[in-house]
Amino acid sequence: MFTLAHLDTPPPESMKSQVLQMVVDYLGDISPVSLTPANPLYQLYQYVVGFEVHRYLDSMDGAQAGKPELIMALDADDPLLLLGFALYLPYMDDPEACALVYLAVQTDHRRQGIGRAMVDAMVARYPHAEVACVAGKVPYFEELGFLPLAARGPQVVMNTRSQASNGVVAVQDLQPIFQSQEVRQIHSYLVKQHGEQAMSDAEKERDCLLDQLAQQALHLTQTYSAANRLH
Repeated sequence: MFTLAHLDTPPPESMKSQVLQMVVDYLGDISPVSLTPANPLYQLYQYVVGFEVHRYLDSMDGAQAGKPELIMALDADDPLLLLGFALYLPYMDDPEACALVYLAVQTDHRRQGIGRAMVDAMVARYPHAEVACVAGKVPYFEELGFLPLAARGPQVVMNTRSQASNGVVAVQDLQPIFQSQEVRQIHSYLVKQHGEQAMSDAEKERDCLLDQLAQQALHLTQTYSAANRLH
């Protein structure tokens, strides 16, 4: 069993560390890049996405509009144990809208309704909800009431309504993170560990994967649109 906790201020450090650990553990599940641990770039993206979520959690400490909110699923018997989390951004100028940024559930607690419960709690607060996911995750979000709207790079944009919100959402800019000294140091370490050729191959593998995901996203949305026209 589990309980849900909703936060609009930063979580306690013990919970924050568990959220960040889940990001690292389930990067392939939650990141649009969808790399596998076999790719040498995996460690680099673990740092980048982990730092992104860290910044989101820190930015919950403020009064600005559109600041992130967090739903945590906690073990009913041990409320200090995190079973899953949903991190989302309310739209700054649309009080009914939000964008789900990351959703994760511990592997051994999946298929128990935790993800659904967290998304349902989010939609109860913000009924005009959006999520972007790879094509393979579309059936999951369809079951939660989301409809495919369009392809956005390697992801399918889905929404609880038939159109996106016209509002503005405060997403983190990842470019400064990729250009940071820390990322350059990690990349240099990976080059020394794996060699320049292996890193070059890893980048080609990533780019090929992103192209495949983009094609899948476009095909899915086109198929969905065509099916709707027939009806």
